[in-house]
Amino acid sequence: MNSSTAIKMMLLLITAVTIFHFSIILKIVPYEITWGGRLKNDSEMYVFESLSIIINLFLILTLLIKGNYLKQMFSLRIVNIILWIFFVLFGLNTIGNLFANTYFEKLFAVLTLASSILIWIILKVKHNEHTKLHKPQ
Repeated sequence: MNSSTAIKMMLLLITAVTIFHFSIILKIVPYEITWGGRLKNDSEMYVFESLSIIINLFLILTLLIKGNYLKQMFSLRIVNIILWIFFVLFGLNTIGNLFANTYFEKLFAVLTLASSILIWIILKVKHNEHTKLHKPQ
């Protein structure tokens, strides 16, 4: 799999996760089945879900820059550092999801593991290969 495909798959996955977080805020999905079953009230849910949405939107922005879908707002080095941080976070989140209190959240370990793998693929593409993949046609 090349970087371009991995970026597109990651964008699709993170967009779906962001929609899921909005559905929790809108109380379509009960917050009791998320965050390892540890949220105690609506105000905690709003804080955690809002933070998740902001972080996911930041990841989407970073991926759009990495994939040359947006003008480069900061250097490719900074983009790569941000992606390495997300790689580590998704790895840790995978472990956390495996130990969650709800089976629903344990299933999210599959998504966070997939996210880690996709970010690994995105980061492992050499710079010159990356620019060849994304030249305007």
